[in-house]
Amino acid sequence: MDDLPQKPGKQKPGDNDTRNQRQPSSSDDGTASGPGVSRRDFLKISSVSAAVPLMARASVLTAEAPETAVHGPAKVPVTLTVNGQKHTAQLEPRVTLLDALRDHFEMTGAKRVCDRGTCGACTVLLDGKTAYSCSVLAIDAQTRSITTIESLSEGGHLHPIQQAFVDNDAQQCGFCTPGFVMACKGLLDHHPHPTPEQVKRGLSGNFCRCGTYVGMRAAVAQAANHTKGA
Repeated sequence: MDDLPQKPGKQKPGDNDTRNQRQPSSSDDGTASGPGVSRRDFLKISSVSAAVPLMARASVLTAEAPETAVHGPAKVPVTLTVNGQKHTAQLEPRVTLLDALRDHFEMTGAKRVCDRGTCGACTVLLDGKTAYSCSVLAIDAQTRSITTIESLSEGGHLHPIQQAFVDNDAQQCGFCTPGFVMACKGLLDHHPHPTPEQVKRGLSGNFCRCGTYVGMRAAVAQAANHTKGA
């Protein structure tokens, strides 16, 4: 019967002589008992091959990286050009332009409301473009031309934009008004005769909790007829 034990030296029909030969296998320590590359050696070769390009790339980036001036944490001299005049103060590099204007240069037209660049109450002009002064570091604004609402009225006379806000009752609590006036100034400087869509987009970065948007749009239309981008 097939399940009877075989006598030594005899084989069942169909068996070949290579059935009991052991094939090369890997031991638990990762070395192969037969010829070839072990798993451990293969992993070592692969890791080295992958690391060489990265190390070469890192050395190139390190060699090409320009030197960057380090400021702080102590105070450093900061000079700002505000409304055409130079102002210098000792400021920590973390001080925002809004804080520098209000706390060091006594220009309180720009208001602190949200302090995160969402309401527009702190709007000023940087090189003629509207910007949230709470989101700009004073040290980074040193090479920029800064315009605040303090520069608009001259000789005790309101700027046409300011007068238009008064005429059209475009303010109630007035806390957001300076930011809106500066946003209108930036808009009319670039679009002397704005379309309703341009007005809507130009004022979209400012928020009025009193909801006087209709009066503000009317103020922009009136100012456009008097300022001609001035």
